[in-house]
Amino acid sequence: MTPEPAAPSTRLSLWRETSDTHIRSRFAGYYYLLAWALLWFTSSDPWQNLWAWAGGSLLLLIFFALRSRHRPSERLDQAHLQRWLDLHWLVILLQSMTWGLMLAGIQLHPEIVASHLLAMLSVVVFGTALAFTYPMRMGRCALAILLTYLPSIAVKFHLGIGDIGESIALVIYLGYLGLFLYRWNREYRIGLERELRLLQHGEQLDLRSRTDALTGLGNRYQFNALLPSWLANARRQNSPLTLVLLDIDFFKQVNDQFGHRTGDLCLQAFAERMNQVFRRDSDILLRLGGEEFAVLMPDTALEQAIPLAERFRATLAAQPLPVKAQVQELPLTCSLGVGNFQPLCDDSAETFYKRVDDALYRAKARGRNRLELA
Repeated sequence: MTPEPAAPSTRLSLWRETSDTHIRSRFAGYYYLLAWALLWFTSSDPWQNLWAWAGGSLLLLIFFALRSRHRPSERLDQAHLQRWLDLHWLVILLQSMTWGLMLAGIQLHPEIVASHLLAMLSVVVFGTALAFTYPMRMGRCALAILLTYLPSIAVKFHLGIGDIGESIALVIYLGYLGLFLYRWNREYRIGLERELRLLQHGEQLDLRSRTDALTGLGNRYQFNALLPSWLANARRQNSPLTLVLLDIDFFKQVNDQFGHRTGDLCLQAFAERMNQVFRRDSDILLRLGGEEFAVLMPDTALEQAIPLAERFRATLAAQPLPVKAQVQELPLTCSLGVGNFQPLCDDSAETFYKRVDDALYRAKARGRNRLELA
């Protein structure tokens, strides 16, 4: 199996939105409670109509608990993230509607004489806070602003509170909020797209650093990173691990006779042949440098690896590699060293690799086009 690039983070947008929504919601309840307490204790008689003030406080405490305790799941799949967002936005919208109705209610109630200025400021301030805090979902945020804004405005017009200038200013400010919500939403999306591009660029750079540019297989850097980790895993889980090293026989003659361009095409064809034989999902195919290749086979016993490696050697010897630069196919053979990880004698990745590499060199010394066991 050739190394796969890390999949582009298609869930980044949803994950970032979920994270931002959660972080920005944690302290929202404090401000609702503070504003309600300010309205309460600046009213003409705070100790009358305690049922209304206490009931409103209880509602706000419930919403505060819901929003602060509703944390995203540790599961990052798209369905769970979307479900969390939908539920959290439902709570935000319900609280916005409740807040708007509470402000309208204290203005409608004849026995409650609360500051009209504070009530209007609460409408404006919380509408602005919603636009600034939750621009990631413009439609839902606009609905939350309207639910906060409209009940008090409707009561104001119904009762004729304040002058016409104040009413016009409130309507104009509502339009202003809409424009700024659009702008903040656009800036949020641009920032998110920029972050996604940076992430994808980083993934591409990481992929290039781990991939052999000529063959598309993993390179020596990836091999050096993978071997110790798989060795530790095999030791920890007492599972088998086999390494196959392959070296193309007399490859220098190909370069000398046909040129380096043909040699490169030959290496590509060799890698393609490896992909055809070592096709299991667990097989990790690598080019270590020059004409030397490797197959790292986790959870594979030596008895399973030897037939695969021998089949590759025999197939290569029997079927010449098709090379586009040549009219005729190039007959090639390879030498192989095969070994499995043995915890008692392989105390490090270097020791294991050297043992298999020694087997490869024995295969070359004993006539090439053969397989030797480590």
